[in-house]
Amino acid sequence: MNSLGFAKPPRETRVVAAMSGGVDSSVVAAMLARDGYDVVGVTLQLYDHGAAVNKPGACCAGQDIHDARRVADSVGFPHYVLDYESRFRHAVMEDFADTYLAGATPIPCVRCNQTVKFKDLKRVAEDLGADCLATGHYVRRVEGADGAELHRAADANRDQSYFLFATTRGQLDFLRFPLGDKPKSETRALALELGLRVAEKPDSQDICFVPSGKYQSVVEKLRPGAIESGEIVHVDGRVLGRHEGVINFTVGQRRGIGVATGEPLFVVKLDAASKRVIVGPREALGVSRIALRDVNWIGECVAGEDALDGRAVLVRVRSTRPPVPARLCIGAGWSLVLDTPEEGVAPGQAAVFYDPGSTRVLGGGWIAATER
Repeated sequence: MNSLGFAKPPRETRVVAAMSGGVDSSVVAAMLARDGYDVVGVTLQLYDHGAAVNKPGACCAGQDIHDARRVADSVGFPHYVLDYESRFRHAVMEDFADTYLAGATPIPCVRCNQTVKFKDLKRVAEDLGADCLATGHYVRRVEGADGAELHRAADANRDQSYFLFATTRGQLDFLRFPLGDKPKSETRALALELGLRVAEKPDSQDICFVPSGKYQSVVEKLRPGAIESGEIVHVDGRVLGRHEGVINFTVGQRRGIGVATGEPLFVVKLDAASKRVIVGPREALGVSRIALRDVNWIGECVAGEDALDGRAVLVRVRSTRPPVPARLCIGAGWSLVLDTPEEGVAPGQAAVFYDPGSTRVLGGGWIAATER
């Protein structure tokens, strides 16, 4: 077996490397080419490549495309740029705007992985005759008794499994994550060793298509006139003031609410239908039950969903939160019952399941509603 799990020499193994222009994906492509694999680099131009050329910390646009091309040229493997701007706008950017307007908090990176990168790019890789698609994500793919499993990265500080919960079994069979066992420091050292010009390039920080973090301006551009003002209401029913749009708030928010009552206030709920922002004391934030939609299960094979009822899991309700104990409830739909209430659980975010006894990712779903 070669290092990617195929029973043939690297030179006979074609790998499409997804190249965003950053250090991680560049190291993956260059490292595999150095090891003798038949590497084809592919960059998807996703948005506004003209305006984004000098935007630091972005990906898949402008300067980043040039960086990916230079890496391929310097190492000596073919590189293609495919225009997916229309697809990205529809599947990711418009979903981002509509989710905010519905009073939820979107995760566009998950949508991008779920649609453009792991679905569309996988199809491109197959059309190119590739044996697999390699990415720079910090997660691990492990061969288990029932096939490929998704596991958390060895470096907990770099783990990106939260953003990959929607990866299907079929996609996981085809994907490879060469950086999953490495800390970021080793990746940068490899970039220097391989002579890559992106070795010191900063990591992307913000949502790639949101300049300066001003997502409200993106929503307004995509949905002109859709942002409406409304009331800020206390959980006890008191009207405390007015706001300029529910998209300016997220569940759990403490600062910038715009009203004062002499007590600390937090955003407890967003009611987009009535254009209301519901606020209250911290104790009103605690959530013990979470309703889910569009659940993706990639854990152990079971005869049916009912077999998972009561299954103990660890669940992460935000990318920055540690996993906490919970149980799956399979009734009219999927839900989670948390052992201990969690604060700031926002519809639109993801709830990602982990096996309590290992590093395995079991799947996850989108948070549809919460109950105290």
